[in-house]
Formats: sequence, C-alpha cells, structure tokens
Amino acid sequence: MTDAPKPTRIRPQRSDGEQSRERLMHAALRLFAQRGFQKTSTREIAEAAGTNLAAIKYYFGDKAGLYRSVFFEMQARPEDEIARFADPALGLTDALRGLYSGFVEPLREGDMAQLCVRLHAREILEPTGLWQQEISEGIRPMHEALLAVLGRHLGVAEPDDELRRLALCLAGLGVHLHVCTDVIDVVAPGLKQGPQAYDRWLERLVMYAEAMVEAERRRRALGAQKTPGELAA
Repeated sequence: MTDAPKPTRIRPQRSDGEQSRERLMHAALRLFAQRGFQKTSTREIAEAAGTNLAAIKYYFGDKAGLYRSVFFEMQARPEDEIARFADPALGLTDALRGLYSGFVEPLREGDMAQLCVRLHAREILEPTGLWQQEISEGIRPMHEALLAVLGRHLGVAEPDDELRRLALCLAGLGVHLHVCTDVIDVVAPGLKQGPQAYDRWLERLVMYAEAMVEAERRRRALGAQKTPGELAA
C-alpha cells in the first residue's frame, strides 16, 4: 500500500483589509519621505494607494495616525533588533554579525530602506515629535544593549566614556551604509551590485568592527600597564 500524498501547504492570503492597509502604508511612506508630513495630503495618499479617504480614517484615524504607523511600523521593532546580538551566549563575532544583519537585511528589499532613512531625516528637520520617541524607545535601548555586549567581551563592568564612544562608532558603520547609499551609488556603485554584494558588506562590517574592538582592548591593556603620571604625559 502506498503512502497517501501529503497535503500541499497553501500560504494564507491576506484579507482585503490587510492589503488595503499595506498599500496605504507603502504609498504614505513614499510621499511622506519625498514631501514631508505637512505637504502631503491624505487625498494624495489615498489616490496613490488606490483606496478612498475613508480607509485612512478607518485604519489610522487621521493623517497623524498614518504618519506614526509608517514611521514606526515600516522598520523592525527595537526588541527584535536587540535580540539579534544581545544574547550573552553569543561570541563577539556572532554578536557583531547579528548587529550588522539588522542594518544589511533591509537593504536587500530595494528602495524601502532608503525611503525610511529619508523619512527619518525629514522628521529631524521638520519635527512632529516622533524623533524623541524613536531615541528613547529605539536608539537608546539598542545603545545600552550594545554596551552590555562590549562590556562582557572587554571585561568592563560599568560603561565608561570610551566604551560609549566605541559603541557609537560601531553603530555608525551600519548607519553610514544607509545614510550614504546615494553616495555609494555615485562613487562606488559596484559595491551594491551582484547577488553576493550585501553578504560581503555584512562580513566586512563584522571584520572592521572586530578590529575596532581589538584596538580598544589593546588600548585598555596598555593603559593598565602605565602609571597615572605616564597616562597624563
């Protein structure tokens, strides 16, 4: 007797409501990133999304609610990003790979990551109040989690200014890849071309970061061997 064929797993279809909400989010992201909050109308967003104005009110309440949803939902949640690298069981290399995968993976999705960068840049220049929330609920927790990782691997019990400086420099490598993507397109377009381009970026970011951590390790070891007078000289 032959085995019965296994049933084919069918990917569930998103409801029409979910699809409409998603279309609104994507259309709003593009328009808000290009024009800013004030100069973008809900009518333009609805037309770009192929929906009506009532859909914006239904899903988001108003334009401000839509903007908030786009600003926070079109990027990974901070707790998910932190989970990539903060596990105490991870070695330094794997922790750094987890950190930078959070920067690299969105770039594989085309222009969505760049639109999010532009939206955040507009929020800084034309604030609506969301940037401070982003700092307190996203950037600061990630910074503190990275400090904990570095402290474990460098044997530093309490973060000092040098450890914070190192954490900011390490994060800066990933941020620069997003902020300067237009510059890369001009001065070194080949760095973003080919199926393995972002895999190579990830490995290089990890390699450079390991070198920075090792440099700080050596600096601390050298400092520990010197007297206070020698360090002040």
